[in-house]
Amino acid sequence: MVLCSYVMIPEIDPDSWFLRLEGLVKEPKKLTLADLKDESRFPRMERLVTIQCSGTRRIEQISLYAGEGDEMINAPWAEGAIGTARYAGVSLKKVIKHCGGLVGGARHLELVGADTYFKMDEVMNYAVSVPYSKVRAHEVMLVWEMNGEPLPRIHGAPVRAVVLGYIGARSVKWLYRVTAIPGAHARACTEPRIQEMPVSSAIMAPWNKQVVIHEGKISVKGWAYSGGGRWPERVEVSADGGFSWYMVPVENLSPKHKFAWRTWHTELPCDVEGWIELVVRCWDNSLSVNKSKERTRARLEEFEKRGTSFVPITRPTEFPYMSWKEYDEYFAKAGPRDIEV
Repeated sequence: MVLCSYVMIPEIDPDSWFLRLEGLVKEPKKLTLADLKDESRFPRMERLVTIQCSGTRRIEQISLYAGEGDEMINAPWAEGAIGTARYAGVSLKKVIKHCGGLVGGARHLELVGADTYFKMDEVMNYAVSVPYSKVRAHEVMLVWEMNGEPLPRIHGAPVRAVVLGYIGARSVKWLYRVTAIPGAHARACTEPRIQEMPVSSAIMAPWNKQVVIHEGKISVKGWAYSGGGRWPERVEVSADGGFSWYMVPVENLSPKHKFAWRTWHTELPCDVEGWIELVVRCWDNSLSVNKSKERTRARLEEFEKRGTSFVPITRPTEFPYMSWKEYDEYFAKAGPRDIEV
């Protein structure tokens, strides 16, 4: 299981922890861990879930457009910023129902963690929001158990959110407050962000630049994943940079799950020596196929125009990538981040 955290890990006593539910709910409440575990009020819920950081495979992006991740504070992750576990807890919808439901035109739920960070000269708690339509579908969990064991502190104990099918950043760790709000949490970031992860796949073995001795075939294995409740249907690999492709036999794919990855393995034909390029692609059940995209050119140009160095990595950027006014103007023009119908 991948460990991904941008901040110091809070130390919270489970016996004194409680969750505040407030904002546009009919009856604001405080619930302890014992309250949430009371199955007479909240039915227990278990799901196998893949959590993937939206920065997964950033190191490949860095190799093309250096600066975003290798010298800045953002971590230069490879294929490992993803993990799958069986989580147990309760549906947030059941908890909201326990509070009498939403009132006053609430459309989003803001999730706030106990961890803090420093950004744009302010100390903030980590906070994001998810649309109530996601909650209503029982796709937002409050969990305290992971793979049959108590949730580890490093993974957000005593209670974290797990948002099924969304990027990992929405699954807030060390959760202590849920607030019903009219619209999306507008100050969670300084530019538009994605919610559902697109279809993606990766080779985990052999590793990059690994020396492989073979006799006409190379043992290859990896993972394939798609967000939003979609799942990989077909995986193909190539030993010549994508000129010729071989389908991974379906029996070599792990079982399908609505919100989890499929791992795969295959024996890939290879009749050459020297440097070769192994690549993988997959299709999900919506027939979307993964491909690379450019993301950092404009940001790099902004640093160059200002004559600002990327180093030292411990200092915050002295200028915002997008002002709050520009952020609000963008969504006023482009429409909301999430829609109900």
